[in-house]
Amino acid sequence: MARPTKYNAELLEIAKDYLINYEELGDVVPTVAGLACELQINKDTIYDWIKHEDKHEFSVTVKEIAHIQERKLVSGGLSGAMNSMITKLLLNNHGYSEKHVVDNKSSDGSMSPKGFNDFYGADEPEESEDL
Repeated sequence: MARPTKYNAELLEIAKDYLINYEELGDVVPTVAGLACELQINKDTIYDWIKHEDKHEFSVTVKEIAHIQERKLVSGGLSGAMNSMITKLLLNNHGYSEKHVVDNKSSDGSMSPKGFNDFYGADEPEESEDL
């Protein structure tokens, strides 16, 4: 038998308050970890609750935390106000990634496969004369 849930209207209000006042509570950006601290629950519980249809309003609040976090990270990263490495790591959670493009097709043709004639010439071999 499962334990009774701690979820109630008061916790929902604390979550909404965190969304508005996370900076006053000491967070540079809102996080699920910060929310978990304010609610005094485990992060896993938050991730479990957002899957429940009966906790839709809570799920929306957590999604808003993610949106604000992404916006703050992008703005802070572009302006230089935030540490670039931490910003990069956190933005990975929002689908951003650093791409390295490798040109395997050699767009300039320098690495194109060569044919037999490129190595030995296209001329027909000369026929030898009989003496």
